[in-house]
Amino acid sequence: MSPTRTRATASTEADPLALSTALTLKTQALCVGLESGAADLFELVTPTTAELLHWWFGEDMTATRSGLNFHAGQQQAILNTIVGHEVLGATSLRELYERAAPQALLAGTRLAEVSQDKHAHPKYCLKMATGTGKTWVLQALMIWQLLNKNAALAEGRDDPRFTRQFMVVAPGLIVYERLLDAFCGKLVAGSASGARDFSSSDMARYAELFIPEGQREAVLAFVRGNVCSKTEIGLKATGNGMIAITNWHLLAEGETEDETPEDVLAPGAPADPQRVAQAVLPLTPGRATGNALDVLDRRYARGNVLEFLAGLPELMVFNDEAHHIHEFKREGETTEVEWQKSLSRIAEPKGRRFVQVDFSATPYNDVGTPKNRRKVYFPHIVTDFDLKSAMRAGLVKSLVLDRRSEVGALPLEFKAERDQEGNPILSAGQRVMLRAGLHKLRKLETDFARLDPARHPKMLVVCEDTTVSPLVAQFLRDEGLAEDEVMTIDSGKKAELGEKDWAPVRERLFNVDRHATPRVIVSVLMLREGFDVNHICVIVPLRSSQAQILLEQTIGRGLRLMWRDPEYGDIKRENRERINAGQEPASLIDILSIVEHPAFNSWYAELMEEGLASVSTEAGDGQSGTGDVIAAELREGYEAFDFAIPFILREAEEVLEHAPLDVAALPPFTAMGLGQLKELLGKGDQFISQDLQSSTLFGGYRVDGAVMNVGGYNDFLGRLTRRIAQALSQPLPRHNKVANHLATPYQQVHTAELTGWLDEYVWHRLFGGAFNPLADENWRLLLLQPVVDHITKVFGVALLEAGQAQTVGATEVRHRRLSEVPKLMVREGSSIEVGKCIYTRLPYPARNGGLEKRFIHWAQADASVQAFCKISETRHAFMRLRYVKEDGLAAFYSPDFLLRTTEAIYLVETKAQEQLLHPNVKRKCRAAIAWCDRINTLAPVERDGRDWHYVLLGEETVVEWQERHAPLAQLLNFARLRPVAQASMQGSLI
Repeated sequence: MSPTRTRATASTEADPLALSTALTLKTQALCVGLESGAADLFELVTPTTAELLHWWFGEDMTATRSGLNFHAGQQQAILNTIVGHEVLGATSLRELYERAAPQALLAGTRLAEVSQDKHAHPKYCLKMATGTGKTWVLQALMIWQLLNKNAALAEGRDDPRFTRQFMVVAPGLIVYERLLDAFCGKLVAGSASGARDFSSSDMARYAELFIPEGQREAVLAFVRGNVCSKTEIGLKATGNGMIAITNWHLLAEGETEDETPEDVLAPGAPADPQRVAQAVLPLTPGRATGNALDVLDRRYARGNVLEFLAGLPELMVFNDEAHHIHEFKREGETTEVEWQKSLSRIAEPKGRRFVQVDFSATPYNDVGTPKNRRKVYFPHIVTDFDLKSAMRAGLVKSLVLDRRSEVGALPLEFKAERDQEGNPILSAGQRVMLRAGLHKLRKLETDFARLDPARHPKMLVVCEDTTVSPLVAQFLRDEGLAEDEVMTIDSGKKAELGEKDWAPVRERLFNVDRHATPRVIVSVLMLREGFDVNHICVIVPLRSSQAQILLEQTIGRGLRLMWRDPEYGDIKRENRERINAGQEPASLIDILSIVEHPAFNSWYAELMEEGLASVSTEAGDGQSGTGDVIAAELREGYEAFDFAIPFILREAEEVLEHAPLDVAALPPFTAMGLGQLKELLGKGDQFISQDLQSSTLFGGYRVDGAVMNVGGYNDFLGRLTRRIAQALSQPLPRHNKVANHLATPYQQVHTAELTGWLDEYVWHRLFGGAFNPLADENWRLLLLQPVVDHITKVFGVALLEAGQAQTVGATEVRHRRLSEVPKLMVREGSSIEVGKCIYTRLPYPARNGGLEKRFIHWAQADASVQAFCKISETRHAFMRLRYVKEDGLAAFYSPDFLLRTTEAIYLVETKAQEQLLHPNVKRKCRAAIAWCDRINTLAPVERDGRDWHYVLLGEETVVEWQERHAPLAQLLNFARLRPVAQASMQGSLI
């Protein structure tokens, strides 16, 4: 398990995140061996939790979900919460400190703080950087609670640690809409009723990660049927639980702070008309909307929602972007915001059955004067995966500060100015910053278009207030941008447009990644949280506030990765290494450019000192924004070098048919005559009972020699039919009895005909002549062992001889061509120009890629090779081989190369010498050999007229043969692996 950052401090008193540090260390100790299933944690949690932990973090499961797993920060957040809640069993924040970090209670006023009533229930804050997948952690914890509650109820237990009543609270409309998308799916385009496509929800798209296969149907059904929007809470009928999604406005009680208490009014003073109206009327009209009935309805329903939530016996609340919980007025004194008061009211009657989980990238408040500003962290932070940790792990974009390099340049003025009439105008500094941002944006657009025209970098401008944003939009249009290329989104935009007109604006805003316009988004604070798009590459902060929390939230809008393809991993890693060394990055792929803002120089300096940010100047204008990444496209005349890979969609079926039996030709029973058989009938084994004390013998009885216990001739025919059918499908059981559930009958569809043949044989052929089984109970002779064995043998042989195998249908084959992938993204410095390939260049790994580089050079220079291509694991996804790993689980891999000679086509895997004997490498070989063997059974026209072979080449073999100047085709033919008859290791290409 990869640990997240832990804080090593000389004194617990100096550590504001002491709880997170202590709980992380405790969790890491319990999770040693988690990936292999040997961790102590498995013994301390419920079987349901243990199953989830293995599904989420077991190495066998993570290997099969390559590219779809929790990263280290998400894993630590999930594990810390489970340990704190389930293993330590904390019922309050103070209890969590006592069991995880008792020394921290001795520091300052921490003990008094965590003993407050608002912390008297299980409470956890997960500090996770923007763009690192907080919603995935939220959904995983919800599944953990739900499945454990279901298991407890199924066993008749009431476990107060778990619930299936959930509420997710968002700080604003942007985050609220994003959460609805995550749980319910995207809005269906053109739907008047606001229908959503559940298949596009996170839970459905990533069910393979979130939910064990056996629980998947139940969890998806729960989510699909129990999500309530903010207008449905307390009104929608849900089945066995609830997932309420709302924003804080629904919970704000709307109390005013300037009301005069009743007890200070002077006697005889005239009554305040407003107070009288409030006492008489349950609701009063608002100032902005007058007597709008929909507003009054919502305000009235809000009170009902609070009563409904307070009345629930248990509830888990997830607060997204939870830094909105408190508002500091002065150091040491806080004022709770209204919706936190509502949460306290909801929690009060529930005790430990109310659980609060807060998520925030910035769970602190800036307190003190601007010169002496400091951070006060929330006391219930249980995990810390901050922006710096995320940047080191490559989970977010790297930061670059675009700074002017002129000597003696005056500081930029980032605040708006006023003209003679007092109207706001853009300052010269703001104009410089905007032009710098546009210059960087245009450069990125040009460079990125050469790699992928579908990638559209965007610029975000954050203004100081709503009076400045229209000025910025107009300035950008004056700089040459079209009307639809600038989009202004302010906090009052929705109210200004109304719900109907806001919907298309919101749709366009949240899908900016997919479209070329808008190129620039101008906003004040509305897009501070929840605006989670990937293509923000340039940010121009024009705000005057120096609060670091606002800076981190602003920059957080551009941190999400834009280039997630594994083929860009090397260049992004090199960028991080260069930034860490104090150098400019070699490319701008997944680089977030921040235009110079003097107010935040101290924060930038801190990042640069830790090697997490760099500076870009005009000197880098000539540098390519994509570094040395280029597109290796299909060459002219690529068809001559293409490969058609056959996929067997359906095999030809072999059907067993039977010719009619000639009963008259079957041999009769001649071992005994009818008289002898009648003497045997009734003679069985004689048994006599004996008293154990007196040895008295009594009660003799006989066991008949019949093979079957039947009630008549027809019953006999039915049982004999099943006996013969079973004998032909598999050996008879030891107890010599036949039952319907013991085997699948041979040729079941012909059992009626078989019964008819048996009946005819008994009446006319069994004893050499006519025999009436119904006369004088003669059918009982047929139950004797010799007769049954004879009939079974005769008919078994006759049916096998009459069987005729016929091939029905033809093998259906579909071909996929490598040229279906029109280009590969390669780095010029770690790729080779080739001529016998469909692509102009082929890549090799920048690190430890010497063997592949040598093989490419050899294949290109060898005349015995007609065509070859390196298989891209990400682009040529259809060229994946399925194999069974050593632990028995299915996995996939792609061979390194496809190569064609005159006689054959080879799948080539190159391996370092020490890896050749690895058990999983051997299993890959067996699967690949079995697949090639299947392909070679096809008609030559379906396999390019060549045999297909698999070759595993070690480095020493390649070097030795190449130094001898031997043809590559000769080596491949020599080293090809031969088929191995192991049906259990059959491979299939998917």
